[in-house]
Amino acid sequence: MGATSGTGGSGAGTDSNGSGGDAATALGLLTAVGLRCEYLTDPLGIDTPKPRLSWALDSKDRNQSQTAYQVVVAGSDGATVWDSGKVASAQQLHIPYGGPPLASGQRVSWTVRVWDRDGNVSEPSAEGAWEMGLLSKGDWKGKWIAGSTALVDPPAPAPFLRKTVALPTAVESARIYVAAAGYYELYVNGQKISDQVLAPGYTRFDRRVLYVTHDVTAALEQGTNAIGLVLGNGFFNQTAPTDWGFESAPWRATPRALVQAQITFTDGTSQTIVSDDTWHVATGPILYDQVRSGETYDARLEKTSWAAAEYDEDASWTPALTVPAPAGVLSARMFPPAKVTQTLPAKTVKSPKAGTYVFDFGQNLAGWVRLSLSGAAGTSLTLRYGERLSADGTIDQAIIKTGNKGRFETDNYLMKGQGTEVWEPRFEYNGFQYVEISGLPVAPSLDAVVARAVNTAFDSVGEFRSSNALFGKIFEATRWSYRANFQSIPTDCPHREKNGWMADAHLGAEQAMFTYDNAAGYTKWIRDISDEMQASGALPGIVPTDGWGYSWGNGPAWDSAYFVVPYYLYLYYGDKQILMASYDKLKSYVDYLDSKDYFSANPSGWLGDWVYPGDTTPEAVTHAGYHVFDAKLVSMVAGWLGKTDDAAKYGKMADDVKSRFQQKFFDASTGQVSTGSQTALATALYQNLVDGADRTKVLSALAAKVGAKGNHLDTGCLGTKYLPWALTDGGRADLFYEIANKTDYPSWGNWFEKGATTLWEDWQGDNSLNHIFLGDITAWFFRALAGINPDVDAPGFANIIIRPEVVGNLTSSHGETKTLRGPVLSEWTLTTDLTLNVTIPPNTTATVHVPAMSQTNVTADGAAFVRSEPGRQIYKIGSGSYQFVVKGGPSAP
Repeated sequence: MGATSGTGGSGAGTDSNGSGGDAATALGLLTAVGLRCEYLTDPLGIDTPKPRLSWALDSKDRNQSQTAYQVVVAGSDGATVWDSGKVASAQQLHIPYGGPPLASGQRVSWTVRVWDRDGNVSEPSAEGAWEMGLLSKGDWKGKWIAGSTALVDPPAPAPFLRKTVALPTAVESARIYVAAAGYYELYVNGQKISDQVLAPGYTRFDRRVLYVTHDVTAALEQGTNAIGLVLGNGFFNQTAPTDWGFESAPWRATPRALVQAQITFTDGTSQTIVSDDTWHVATGPILYDQVRSGETYDARLEKTSWAAAEYDEDASWTPALTVPAPAGVLSARMFPPAKVTQTLPAKTVKSPKAGTYVFDFGQNLAGWVRLSLSGAAGTSLTLRYGERLSADGTIDQAIIKTGNKGRFETDNYLMKGQGTEVWEPRFEYNGFQYVEISGLPVAPSLDAVVARAVNTAFDSVGEFRSSNALFGKIFEATRWSYRANFQSIPTDCPHREKNGWMADAHLGAEQAMFTYDNAAGYTKWIRDISDEMQASGALPGIVPTDGWGYSWGNGPAWDSAYFVVPYYLYLYYGDKQILMASYDKLKSYVDYLDSKDYFSANPSGWLGDWVYPGDTTPEAVTHAGYHVFDAKLVSMVAGWLGKTDDAAKYGKMADDVKSRFQQKFFDASTGQVSTGSQTALATALYQNLVDGADRTKVLSALAAKVGAKGNHLDTGCLGTKYLPWALTDGGRADLFYEIANKTDYPSWGNWFEKGATTLWEDWQGDNSLNHIFLGDITAWFFRALAGINPDVDAPGFANIIIRPEVVGNLTSSHGETKTLRGPVLSEWTLTTDLTLNVTIPPNTTATVHVPAMSQTNVTADGAAFVRSEPGRQIYKIGSGSYQFVVKGGPSAP
């Protein structure tokens, strides 16, 4: 980093204001804001030894840039732990902590000062903070505890565990660390700690188990206190048989937890409380919980105030069982928790038959419902979830139940008969638009049931809107499908499988990086993939897996999530670390792929384009595209690491596969690729498998193929990712606009004609109605219509390429996204003139491709003209807001 100071003090070579001897003392026009540590704001309990620090910048001045920074990290006593000194650098992302090793539980605060373009220094930023978790196995002092060890079907009721502790004096600070295999809820003195749900998150439990750090300072008090824990089976103990075999998972056992409380008192003393057989356990009202099957809750068995200090009925409870630890290494959860992120009222309630009521929420979503009902004690209610109705108006689960045996997405609630009873499940979630309730003695009111949307709680950072109402529907449906399908892992669907299919994840990832602050979630999931790789380099297609998928295979179009998602983190966030840390395994996979002669025969189970409506594409076409991409990426990372021989080897591998692709599939005389399907032609362009004049030939063939289909798409999940970019990058955004604007089959618009509120798995609507892998069109909205593009030569939005497409009957487009560096906006309106407004954050630049035939038509106050291209005038801008006006519109001479 070029820091001028050592560690542990104010920094050698710095003057009294920390400016490193710089005489400039004027207050700068640039300030650091939005401090992040490993993508998170003030994270609690992380286990990265040298966490990376990032910040955004704010300025009211145009063309502002950072010329230097100074990071100061302080301990809880205010003493400096690390001072970077003044570092002459524009870097503001992923700067590693450079001080002495931090201890388990150590909390530090940090500030950053920045020097602007004129050498003026800012005031220190508002403080950020982070706290270390428990960094080694030896830091955990307790034992894993459970309520039972019997692996039975149905599983044992959920255990309720409690411990009473006496605290001798007032509490200064307190943390409770909870590692859990399965799900848990934590209570202190009768109150649930945190609004998180389905914690701590899903991993392959024999490789990795997550723990969460809770700040419980305000919940504890001098005197007697109680800590309570409820455990659910989650994905750890799946008893219900499925096609994916999780009931035979090698990690499977009853749910269990490891708990440790670290308490510091105001007099400076401390106390540690751990889980062991001094805890007590009993069963309660949760009689059954399975994440795919549902939950059974008997309200008559509730233990009122069971987690309160004054609870005096635990003499009948039994000692908790100490049980073996899961095999996986303990890791801090360093991504946002799942939460109830929205509550939706029902739109209608109907009774298709006596005693049965169906609530329609008007929106497909993931989560559960909350009841507010009255009834006699023992009244048994059955709740069935679904996204379709049968002809008779009842729930139809047939399609979403595929692959699951026995009970599916069904809750049971037995009433206690005490006024209005409010209940919602805790340890399962469903994909649904409708819920059917049977067993009610009287008709319920419309407001008796509300839907609770549940997902990993990423902050929303992007918005798109335009004059095209259909595109607004597609955008909102994509957001709903993306949220529903991120439940600590990216999933294919929130009902039938809940599996981390790798292609579904990478096909939906790029668009989501415009709309959600999700880098921490993907960082976790890439680690999950790494945990799954076999010594041969093979990957299973779903992550996590219980072992299913390796022998069946899935092929590079699925497996390459391990390459594609980290590449997007590099492109959109400027993050090289994941790629470099994964280098050896990335190389192993490419070597594994290179050992397979898929050009001659498709290996068993290797998947190509999926759910295409018409023309087929040989799997080898898309295999080759990802093989080339993966090899090129390994070559690039090898270059970063100074591994020149590897860089050459994998660069040559990519060239060799590309050459073989051309020999087998490409007709240079006609521009045709393989079967001539849209997917085959788009693959050649999107994956850069043809060059120069050959690209023009392929583009012409693709345009002709689209025209032959009446300007409709004819692509599956892979081709639908490639098609917009194959056309747009070739100058035919107008043609893709025609495709995207269709409302007859096959099209996105056709879904909405049929009542869709989320994206579907296929164009017909014959399968899941909540999938994400046909959703990359939203990236096209941001990148093509709004025109916001990352620059591969200046990743992480250090330079932003603004290149809007003014196409079709569109008269306006608005895109905004909050990058790690700050907010970016590009919006345009077309009347007689075209007006384009652009805002970019400090310490960035933008290359603006204004749609205009001539420079003389463009008014561009403050922007530097660079050059003309056919139909475009190119400008360079620094930070700030700019307006470009094109007199007469883009086509004016």
